[in-house]
Amino acid sequence: MKLLRIVPDNTKFGFMRFRRVSFPFSALASIVAVVAFLALGMNVGIDFKGGTVVELQSKAERADIARIRATAGTLDLGDVEVQEFGGPRDVLLRIGLQPGGDRAQAEVVARLRQVFAADYEFRKVEVVGPRVSQELVQNGTIGVLLAILVILVYLWFRYEWQFAVGAVIATMHDLVLTVGFYALTQLQFDQTSIAAILTIIGYSLNDTVVVYDRVRELLRKYKKLPMSDLLDLAMNSTLTRTVITAVTTILALIVLAIFGGEVIRGFCLAMLFGVLIGTYSSIFIAAPILIYLGVKVGDGVGVAQPAKA
Repeated sequence: MKLLRIVPDNTKFGFMRFRRVSFPFSALASIVAVVAFLALGMNVGIDFKGGTVVELQSKAERADIARIRATAGTLDLGDVEVQEFGGPRDVLLRIGLQPGGDRAQAEVVARLRQVFAADYEFRKVEVVGPRVSQELVQNGTIGVLLAILVILVYLWFRYEWQFAVGAVIATMHDLVLTVGFYALTQLQFDQTSIAAILTIIGYSLNDTVVVYDRVRELLRKYKKLPMSDLLDLAMNSTLTRTVITAVTTILALIVLAIFGGEVIRGFCLAMLFGVLIGTYSSIFIAAPILIYLGVKVGDGVGVAQPAKA
């Protein structure tokens, strides 16, 4: 039986000739991302700026999420998040922090009881203050930085320094552009966004590692091939895998973004951007940067070294 070939085996697309365009483009995009972050800031969610969390349980067999969201939107309470959790009768409401201290938060709960008490039982009410939300911001930031640090240590021990530096630059490139994406689109940034960023970093890094493994394999095989041609060969030989992985992931994310509901739409949109930018950086940043870092065919980089006694 003939195997399906997404990309022909004899494909010889010259990826490396675009490096003189991709590097300035990425530098400009990174500057825009940083400026957007500093000028516009992040549209932080209730997790990071505080608010009231209310758990409801429907007295009927199933909660009407759309109706709850529409009703809560008429109360003029600012940011309101509504999501189903646990069973079909359970609903979680998050209302943004109201000006006026504890009294204002109590009034929010009273208004919710007036509207929903007839059809829903109030199971739990919590107020997340600014101090708690600030701790969540700090913990989320520390979590992302520690994850990146562990990844960088792994890269440093797995590869020669040129490959490690290239992977670090590509990873930071994706992180900066993802933060800029949140700032420009003003998608809500909450704990789910932290999960999206970590997932994007993992996806991008995995793509880069696949490319680098093929580059090292070819460095052992070819001794006189120009470095740019060798990188093009590596890109083309992994192109089928790259296309299949990216397309299947993108299709799944598009379906989730359309039909998954409001709760995960922001996560899916961020992931869509991350998959595209992660695939781009693996091909047009991580690979050609090896040329600028001085990797040359026949200089011993990528060749297995004898074990030390």
